[in-house]
Amino acid sequence: MKVTNTIFPTLPQRIAGLGELAENLWWSWHPAARMLFKMLNRRRWKESIHNPDKMLKEMPPEQLLAASRDEEFLAHYDDVLSQFREYMAVKTCSLLHNNCPHDTPVIAYFSAEFGLHHSLPFYAGGLGFLAGDYLKECSDLNIPLVGVGFMYPEGYVSQRVSADGWQESVQFKLDREAASISRVIDNAGSPLVVRVPVIEPPIHVAVWKVSVGRVPLYLLDTDIEENDPWNRGISARLYAGDLELRLRQEIVLGIGGAEVLQALGIEHAVVHLNEGHAAFSLLERVRDRILQGLSLEDSLDKVRETTIFTTHTPVPAGHDIFPFPLIEKYFSKFWDSLGLDRETFLQLGTNPDEPLGFNMTAFALRLAGYKNGVSQKHGEVANRMWHNLWSDKSAEDGPIEAITNGVHVPTWIEPKMELLFNKYLPYGWLERHDDPSIWEKIDNIPDEELWKTYVWLKIKLLNVIRERARQRWSIDQVNPSMVIAGGAMLDPSVLTLGFARRFATYKRADLIFLDSERLKKMLKNRWKPLQIIFAGKAHPDDHPGKMILQKIVTIAKDPEFAGRIAFVEDYGEQFAQYLVHGVDVWLNNPIPPMEASGTSGMKASLNGVPSLSILDGWWLEGFSGNNGWAFGDEPITGDRSLVDANAIYEIIEQQIIPLYYDTSEDGIPVGWVKVMKNAIKQTGSHFSARRMVKEYVQKFYSQALVSSGKNP
Repeated sequence: MKVTNTIFPTLPQRIAGLGELAENLWWSWHPAARMLFKMLNRRRWKESIHNPDKMLKEMPPEQLLAASRDEEFLAHYDDVLSQFREYMAVKTCSLLHNNCPHDTPVIAYFSAEFGLHHSLPFYAGGLGFLAGDYLKECSDLNIPLVGVGFMYPEGYVSQRVSADGWQESVQFKLDREAASISRVIDNAGSPLVVRVPVIEPPIHVAVWKVSVGRVPLYLLDTDIEENDPWNRGISARLYAGDLELRLRQEIVLGIGGAEVLQALGIEHAVVHLNEGHAAFSLLERVRDRILQGLSLEDSLDKVRETTIFTTHTPVPAGHDIFPFPLIEKYFSKFWDSLGLDRETFLQLGTNPDEPLGFNMTAFALRLAGYKNGVSQKHGEVANRMWHNLWSDKSAEDGPIEAITNGVHVPTWIEPKMELLFNKYLPYGWLERHDDPSIWEKIDNIPDEELWKTYVWLKIKLLNVIRERARQRWSIDQVNPSMVIAGGAMLDPSVLTLGFARRFATYKRADLIFLDSERLKKMLKNRWKPLQIIFAGKAHPDDHPGKMILQKIVTIAKDPEFAGRIAFVEDYGEQFAQYLVHGVDVWLNNPIPPMEASGTSGMKASLNGVPSLSILDGWWLEGFSGNNGWAFGDEPITGDRSLVDANAIYEIIEQQIIPLYYDTSEDGIPVGWVKVMKNAIKQTGSHFSARRMVKEYVQKFYSQALVSSGKNP
């Protein structure tokens, strides 16, 4: 199969490689590449919202011609293009000890969402960013992997908050011609269209490709003329609320995704499911082996031996369950092809604890030989949740292992912070960043240099927030109180907490307001004040989550809180970059043990922003006593809100505020900077995507590839 190349007809030949760079997301985690586009025209780079594909298509030819004659620009261009081509030319994978040409990936990674860049809004939150970071790290390590997901033309949801604080959903259409994405073309020169097995009447998908460094990501799209009008919207947006539409999405993603890989000629040996949304792909794998002449039991065994399943949520509502009649509607003919009767087929997805429907997580756990949670604690919780699936094992001896999540360091390290690290860490530190000894050299950075860099990032964050508030005032002409609620009165000299995540009730975004009078005293303290920035979206169907969001917006508008509370609308990848780099403390207080992992705190900590977090998820492993603050280790039955809120107040009042405002004569909070350094040291290697991917290779991929017969 071929992939159409986006044409940049106005690019002079001397700098034609800019098109090559723009069409591969490698640029998104290499500051030198982003600077190359910025050098072309800073204003247009900003107007494109840091999207080089869109920028190049809109630039006047005379500006591009001028750049092709600018010696300073050309020197930088030649250097970056050389780095990119050398990167793409690598063929070996040292972890698997084999040759890994990019056109023959052997591991298929399925995910319902991928968070790669804000110009490709195929994500809702942490699950998507984890998947995006995973692809980037697999690219850096040259793991022979291919990604499979959905090309959502309407994305997840854009957020607007009304004057009364209620979240409103704003839908938009993705401009596919202004993004680093290309339509896949078949051998006849036509756009590739693949029919999805199982569903009748037939449903077809178009296929799009995103190049994530060395890793190809193929995205399925039902919005094509071959489909009936009512089927074109199956892939329209992420996580459809209608249960039957959700099932159709998961059939298309799983079985359709497997069919697409076959049409592309990608003979993958191993499947890795990032959550259960694409678990139906395993049915297609079983059917393929039966068609090859294997028995049902042998086919199931072969699929188990070569399947990895990662579960991300300990929250029961986070697992998809479809009524049995709905499953029967779509699979009544399919189970015959497997040699199964109705009861045996449905039993594959039945949770003995709640036999009320077809549970996608239970199904994936039964058909995957390798399964894991995303932190040590979550592994324990998952084994307890699902221990009835294995009657021969106790909850403590369950088969679900644990691989703690990590973040892609080159993506989430702020460029100015990276320049500082280049100055004081060993040469080539970024290429070896999963080596803990490298990060001990953080202590070599002078306190004043680290603090100066951080203050610059904080000012940058608050400038972005104020500009957003100004635009809402000048363009949308919102009520002035919404401008204040949007952060117009934030002060860069004030201790700033950040809270940003999905507004689900168990995450308790409003916990810190439990004793509002006590909080007001901290906010209004004349000499040592506090301010808090909130961001995040509630699921469009989550009414209680929207009510919590409304409560916080209402508080942010209230003069009693002195303009020290802000809610920033439409939280996404771009603003996340500013936020995790620019707040002083990252606040996290879900009800334990519902935090499976949590990666936003890792991103903040990597940049010297310590966490104030309940001991759950990654923080149970990440908290060392001197790299942030922790609470909630005591077991509590019933409502724990009051105990946890009081713990937060006491830590802020007695530890965080005094330490932050205790400065030397030259204005450096020496004790605080020490905590920042410890935060960086603890996170850089231990909670990197590199460490995470290496664990998947060592624990799962290597063994699965041996079982597949494709021993590297």
